[in-house]
Amino acid sequence: MPPVMQSQKHNGPRLQQGDLSFLSPALREFVETNVALCQPESVHICDGSDQENRAILAQLEKQGMIKKLTKYENCWLARTDPQDVARIESKTVIVTRNQRETVPTPLGGGVSQLGRWMSPEEFDKAMAQRFPGCMKGRTMYVIPFSMGPVGSPLSKIGVELTDSPYVVASMRVMTRMGKSVLSALGNGEFVRCLHSVGCPLPLKKPLVNNWPCNPEQTLIAHIPDRRQIVSFGSGYGGNSLLGKKCFALRIASRIAKEEGWLAEHMLILGITNPAGEKKYMAAAFPSACGKTNLAMLCPTLPGWKVECVGDDIAWMKFDNQGNLRAINPENGFFGVAPGTSVKTNPNAMATIVKNTIFTNVGETSDGGVYWEGMDQELPEGVTLTSWKNKPWTSEMGEPCAHPNSRFCTPAGQCPIIDPQWESPEGVPIEAIIFGGRRPEGVPLVYEAFDWQHGVFVGAAMRSEATAAAEHKGKVIMHDPFAMRPFFGYNFGQYLSHWLSMADHPGAKLPRIFHVNWFRKSPTAGFLWPGFGDNIRVLDWMFRRIDCETKGVPSVVGFLPGRDALDLQGLQGEVNLDELFALDQEFWQREVDEVREYFTTQVNADLPDEVAWQLELLQQRVKQMGRETKLLKD
Repeated sequence: MPPVMQSQKHNGPRLQQGDLSFLSPALREFVETNVALCQPESVHICDGSDQENRAILAQLEKQGMIKKLTKYENCWLARTDPQDVARIESKTVIVTRNQRETVPTPLGGGVSQLGRWMSPEEFDKAMAQRFPGCMKGRTMYVIPFSMGPVGSPLSKIGVELTDSPYVVASMRVMTRMGKSVLSALGNGEFVRCLHSVGCPLPLKKPLVNNWPCNPEQTLIAHIPDRRQIVSFGSGYGGNSLLGKKCFALRIASRIAKEEGWLAEHMLILGITNPAGEKKYMAAAFPSACGKTNLAMLCPTLPGWKVECVGDDIAWMKFDNQGNLRAINPENGFFGVAPGTSVKTNPNAMATIVKNTIFTNVGETSDGGVYWEGMDQELPEGVTLTSWKNKPWTSEMGEPCAHPNSRFCTPAGQCPIIDPQWESPEGVPIEAIIFGGRRPEGVPLVYEAFDWQHGVFVGAAMRSEATAAAEHKGKVIMHDPFAMRPFFGYNFGQYLSHWLSMADHPGAKLPRIFHVNWFRKSPTAGFLWPGFGDNIRVLDWMFRRIDCETKGVPSVVGFLPGRDALDLQGLQGEVNLDELFALDQEFWQREVDEVREYFTTQVNADLPDEVAWQLELLQQRVKQMGRETKLLKD
């Protein structure tokens, strides 16, 4: 029989694994306080070992929460309750004393689109309604995890307490987790993360798909002043894997503001030209705009090589020489499955064939996975089961895999993982790329005139909404810096923080670019082939950084000259005039939309420099007729 936890004496939970006396006083107090609150049956301090992982997966299989996929090596399928399938922005809040610390005050007092605030009093009330006794009959797992390589000066440590073994298995993939982190932590600071699925035993109602959750009571709260994250009611993804968006973006962006660095929703890639020169770039795109595909690009230009440092999050800090250095704080990829194929992303497909947890994808009768856009013919006689655990055929009129279904897979398995991806000092960033899904008006690529203009370009980012339930049709949504759901503090202050990077002593500021792979012809679909051919755009950026090619000044920024893009070997015709056309009416509407957004949403917190950049764009648009003619000449 495992020993009784000392703080709880005879009526306390069993200690399944680990030793409380080895924990730092602050960590031990965090565990014991929440044991008293949540009342688990037992406590398990995770060591991150293979043996522990095998036991957790076996337990999940026994409970019916996951199923072994016999076609692959150590791969598993989870099906969730249909009410627990995605991040829930409406129930995700930042808790601060003053609302303006979290969000700007919208003009006219409307609801902010830039985050949700909760007062400390409301939060305390919400905690009291949810957490007392919430882990009864379950095990509380103590997960020490490092965001970033263990011991790196750019890394941060967190500890998540959870009653979900699915979270334990997933956090082992997505973070560095276990004994080595406890050793690195010592008596240092850590972010406190508390998570419960909100289903104490015995259950009051039966589970759907053996998936515990409590959607009526779901709440994901961040308390930046206390370096604390609290999540209740959801077992899914970013709601429960608290190292991901909660820590790596919302809490980390606030820490970054205080400490003078950047925590961003960005991929990081290394790009090497045929001469063997290498540069690193970071890129921020909203969802469904090709982040993972760009991070794992297969170049179509001979002699070029792309390697992946990370596909989702970048932490960036200036070193003593003024270089902006970045780490990927994650240890895995939590990718959207639908649309991923050998054509769109062969490197992702090669990564996920072992040690992967799939959630809400379809299942083949021969022990494999299936989703829309996979582009693989099923062998004769093989049938499909949908994410709802029902037989499925294409005539049913609904997808086999949930549109937000995921793969959770170790980054180290990626065939093109960058040799420096775990470098403690990070990789030097020479370009930052913004982008969105814009079917009309926005050129394939342009470069910002300078840092302040680049910050404006990020602030003015807009993208066509994907098929999320709350949006009607494919409207163009504002998504500044691709961070709209992830800001940890007031967006106006966030812009000021970005502008302040230029004041860093000796700063070698990256060049800033904007791309749009998704411009359409009114008659013939996408104007640019995308995917591997995007290397042709990266090649131009590479040469711009080295000042080997000129940029043509335009209304929006520097454009490539007529022969600046390397189109050798490109399949099919590309209409460069259409791809780079700048229409005065379109850009006047864009100015008006951005001005209205800044005025209503950012209001008094908009930095003067960003407001001035909008005025400069307005002036350039007014002069546009003459300039466009000059460009054509």
